Amino acid sequence: MVGEVRNRVRTARGRQVFDGFTLLVAFVFMAVAWPTLHVTHKVPAAAMPFIALFAALPVLLVRVNPALGWAVSAGSALLIALAVPHQPGSHLPFQVVHILSLFILVFAVAVRAPIRIVGVVWLSTSLLFATTMAQTDSFAEAGFGWPLAITGLVLVGLLLRWVVLSRRQLLQQAEETELERARRAILEEKARIARDLHDVVAHHMSMVVVQAQTAPYRIPGLSADARAEFESIGTGARAALNEIRGLLGVLRSDGQLPEHAPQPTGADVLALLEGARRAGVPIAWTIDGALDAVPDTTGLALYRIIQESLANASRHAQGAPVEVRIMCGTSLMLVVGNGHPIVSRPQDQPPGADHHAGAPGSGIVGMQARAAAVGGMLIAGPRADGGFEVRAELPLSVLAA
Repeated sequence: MVGEVRNRVRTARGRQVFDGFTLLVAFVFMAVAWPTLHVTHKVPAAAMPFIALFAALPVLLVRVNPALGWAVSAGSALLIALAVPHQPGSHLPFQVVHILSLFILVFAVAVRAPIRIVGVVWLSTSLLFATTMAQTDSFAEAGFGWPLAITGLVLVGLLLRWVVLSRRQLLQQAEETELERARRAILEEKARIARDLHDVVAHHMSMVVVQAQTAPYRIPGLSADARAEFESIGTGARAALNEIRGLLGVLRSDGQLPEHAPQPTGADVLALLEGARRAGVPIAWTIDGALDAVPDTTGLALYRIIQESLANASRHAQGAPVEVRIMCGTSLMLVVGNGHPIVSRPQDQPPGADHHAGAPGSGIVGMQARAAAVGGMLIAGPRADGGFEVRAELPLSVLAA
């Protein structure tokens, strides 16, 4: 915003300077044309300032409307050449100041006016000079030279015009590229925030739901008030999860790119599994290989996939045993499976209450994206016994990381 205002101020100042210079040029032309008009033409003293005005004042239109200024200047030049008597020995049909004024206006038309008008101005000015300059014997050969000079002037103006236009297009393209780069950076940041919210907040909220809903089965002798309190906690956590999913729908975007500064690694997977067990998830795991040696990027993908798989199992298969198998060989193999949900509705729970932690989210799609980001693959689907299983294969090479 500040840069745009600064450019506008700079442009306004440039126009003021240009207009001031144009006014100075018109004043100089007038100061030269008026006292020297009697040298080339037989004009009464009273008419001299008015004829000099046609040689000088059209220059003032060079920025506002150069085509109109050219029309006034060229028309008056033709009228002067045909109607105003020449002094003996004068071979110019109109004053040198008038010629300079015409050249300035023709150049301005070539730079700023539409191409069709440039063509008309070039042809008309060439004919004007060819016919008026060729009327005298001493300038007969010059009658062909003037059109060539005007042609060169128009070509220089068109070249300058195209250079300026190309520069403007290049600047505009650079601005659009910068805007697109900024937009993509915002989308990538939004995608990263969405993944972190889903992977971290949703996971821990799911653990809260699991603990609240399984407490009546894990803790004997709970009173009705305690059961109601746990149910209230579970309901609030489910509502929070639904709001988080609504926020993710706004933050997620196409063309997501994986973040390049992972936080959890393969060494943190064991702590994640132990935390899920402490939260009440009936989980068992086997790890074949050293997770400390897993590259950081692959370790991040492994951590997030396990985290999301546990969250899904806790939400949609409450009470079902969960088994995690990790095998490190030429590649890293991961299997997370759970059985059929075994938690039923308590007798004091209102009919129609749902034990699931909200509607299905986009966790599987996110896990597949994480696996693909490190060059791996992931499949997920129901098992024959009514459970669900996630299988992933992630590379262990340094290049993949």
